[in-house]
Amino acid sequence: MTASALYETFARAPLEFERGDGSWLVTAEGERYLDFAAGIAVNSLGHGHPHLVAALTEQAGKLWHISNLYNIPDQDRLGERLATNTFADKVFFANSGAEALECAIKTARRYQYVGGHPERYRIVTFEGAFHGRTLATIAAGGQPKYLEGFGPKVEGFDQVPFADMEALKGAIGPETAAILIEPLQGEGGIRTVSKETLRAIRALCDEHGLLLIFDEVQCGVGRTGKLFAYEWAGIAPDIMAVAKGIGGGFPMSACLATAEAASGMTAGVHGTTFGGNPLAMAVGNAVLDVILEDGFLDEVSRKSLLFKQGLAQIVDEFPQVFEEFRGTGLMLGLKCRMPNAKVNLALRESKLLTAPGGDNVVRLLPPLTVSDEEIRDGLERIRQAAAHLAATAELEQG
Repeated sequence: MTASALYETFARAPLEFERGDGSWLVTAEGERYLDFAAGIAVNSLGHGHPHLVAALTEQAGKLWHISNLYNIPDQDRLGERLATNTFADKVFFANSGAEALECAIKTARRYQYVGGHPERYRIVTFEGAFHGRTLATIAAGGQPKYLEGFGPKVEGFDQVPFADMEALKGAIGPETAAILIEPLQGEGGIRTVSKETLRAIRALCDEHGLLLIFDEVQCGVGRTGKLFAYEWAGIAPDIMAVAKGIGGGFPMSACLATAEAASGMTAGVHGTTFGGNPLAMAVGNAVLDVILEDGFLDEVSRKSLLFKQGLAQIVDEFPQVFEEFRGTGLMLGLKCRMPNAKVNLALRESKLLTAPGGDNVVRLLPPLTVSDEEIRDGLERIRQAAAHLAATAELEQG
């Protein structure tokens, strides 16, 4: 067999898919898999959603790329819609979550610089976080497995234990510019930061003149049952990074900010070649068309309750496999007692696709359009996989 020409940076499953339909992926041989990974929370409206397909194909026949040297009307429209429905006044469009985080970091540093505090450039982050794969965002995430072998860690990030307010207070100094946090950690293991903690962090930022940055790359765009997860806490960040679900499968991202926070981002200080291109803007607007429909987010919360009830029963039934379930909306996880890679494989063998996460968790991230019937189907597949794992464990023990 000829060696692949691709970088060997992914441990890919031996699966190939030819097409997708809603919550399902189909191989060339016709095998159907229930997709509760959704491209790692990317395919927010499932596969082949007719409104997204129509928006993309219509725009593809008109114009693909012109660069940000010129006005792009759909960019203005999507920016206005995001600002109208969030805390933000300003939006910068990019292509990936990491780029949105880079923009957020630069926005915070630039704000302090133009405000007369060039010494304020450090950002406090939290253990278990994942903010991207660039040199700056792996430094912000701070996980050794992502930092190893890439030279000196980019300077300017101070990490504290997850949601530890005392440690956070102790980390704030005269060089601190901002605090960066995921209100609900994804890769970190579906770990929710409490509303009280988020409110306390907001108050701390206000007290010390810091900017609050939320990373909602995975938990945003309806995933938790609100348009953005910060809404659950009744507070707002100054800057927010958004990606994944906003493109519904098309690569795009955005950095949202208040007018004050973005005040330093003037002509020439930041840019992008592909960000905000007409294709991405057409799809982004189409995603919002669906998610902002009356009742759509209420349905996400209702379906979440159905899913959680089923997961609670499975955890009770198979305590040797699962310790607990966690999460909000349709961003859920199963904390495993055996290695999550083993559980993930068993689920895949039951033709249910999930995503492993930190803290020995298997992530369940179905499309927001998943049906009740598909949720019940997925629960049954989890039950079958858990029964197989439990029986195998008993045999191994003797």
